[in-house]
Amino acid sequence: MIEVSGLKKTFGDVVAIENVSFNAADARVTGLLGHNGAGKSTSLRVLYGLIKPETGYAKIDGIDVSQDRITAQSKLGVLPDGHGLYTRLTAREHLQYFGRLHGLSDDRIEARSEELIRMLDMQGIADRRTEGFSQGERMKVCLARALIHDPRHVVLDEPTNGLDVMTTRKVRELIAELRTLGLCVLFSSHLMYEVAKLCDDIVIIAEGRVVAVGSPEEIRAAAGVDNLEDAFVLLSEQAASV
Repeated sequence: MIEVSGLKKTFGDVVAIENVSFNAADARVTGLLGHNGAGKSTSLRVLYGLIKPETGYAKIDGIDVSQDRITAQSKLGVLPDGHGLYTRLTAREHLQYFGRLHGLSDDRIEARSEELIRMLDMQGIADRRTEGFSQGERMKVCLARALIHDPRHVVLDEPTNGLDVMTTRKVRELIAELRTLGLCVLFSSHLMYEVAKLCDDIVIIAEGRVVAVGSPEEIRAAAGVDNLEDAFVLLSEQAASV
């Protein structure tokens, strides 16, 4: 389980997030929604352990990320918003490299790599250098890299951004499968259809604060509208007017 409570972070005179709190449960998909500049990325960076909050905490299975960053990160698989690859390495070599960074044995790396290559339909690209890969091929490698150590918590920042239809479908199928396997999945997206289809729970951040939490049905009911996109816009605008 991911627990976020009372986060505050400022950059100079700018309050990026204030009193941000939410949970993401095991065997559920939690969507983190927010317009550009809402505080979503700052919240995720605290969760990754890249920045420390001024108040509050982020915990992964009860482990405070700020207090024990390495242990917390070992439980987390992350696809961040900037997902660069080493162009001279093949897809398989990326998995080997990141598997070693996580302290996996060579036998475990090989077995897990084959499992992920099959799961993400990467057989045709596994032994090619990633230089020249399409956006969809790059995304598959990044997803496999994030999952190589078999984490129980997965954070995906806009995983289908810029992908073609077939790769987008594969990523959505993967998210659904991770939920079925009992993982805690936290992901952000600007595609309301995707959020409505995949998410069990939704957290909306606006103006650096959490303005709504609940199932898609509860979010729509809170806004008094039938469409999730309309609900997101309405709740975000209400926060901006406060």
